[in-house]
Amino acid sequence: MAASPAVPENRPPEELNRAVILLGPPGAGKGTQAKKLAAKYSVPHLSTGDMLREHVAQGTPLGVKAKPIMERGELVPDSLVLKIVAARIERPDCAHGFVFDGFPRTVAQAQYLGELLKQHGFRRPFVIHLVVDTALILRRITGRRTCKTGGEIYNLFERPPKVEGRCDNDGGELFQRPDDREEIVAPRLHAYHKQTEPLVAYYRRLGLLHEVDASKSVEEVEQQVCKTLHHARSKH
Repeated sequence: MAASPAVPENRPPEELNRAVILLGPPGAGKGTQAKKLAAKYSVPHLSTGDMLREHVAQGTPLGVKAKPIMERGELVPDSLVLKIVAARIERPDCAHGFVFDGFPRTVAQAQYLGELLKQHGFRRPFVIHLVVDTALILRRITGRRTCKTGGEIYNLFERPPKVEGRCDNDGGELFQRPDDREEIVAPRLHAYHKQTEPLVAYYRRLGLLHEVDASKSVEEVEQQVCKTLHHARSKH
């Protein structure tokens, strides 16, 4: 096991050497909350979806294999996902911890991640389950728009931009991701219920699961996530 990194004087020890995992169905707000947590604790926000889309855009061998799978709304196989995850957490910016968004998605991935964290000297992860009903999920996913420039996320129903089709921050064009289209949502939710929901039971058995009601506003969910994380840290 790798030695734990030294603690810089300006970082509280509680914020180091730990992974935070956000679980929940598509549209639960994992990406939004992951970015907020990453900024709050000055650690990287790791989205396997973003990493895979980057590979697809760059036309890498991994991206070529993943593209048709993602376009069908199916989960990318472990053999592809695990390679990018293992390589990503070895980078220096992950030395003090990180926030996962969209990983793990299966129990097998969770078991692999557990071993990977041990190998790199990390303690057991904090796991936060964002709970939300299916009707709200559909509204959130189909209304979601993303800024092409800065990646800021909006929702036409819950958090619309001030100017239609443009990001409030940088004026970048807003677009709908292919896998956010209504015809893709159903298979994505089916894939989640079949392969990802068992993670809730898995992490509950390990005593690592903390549930948060994600049907509230972004700000309310953020407050509850931070409160839950603070409580979990104090217990450990």
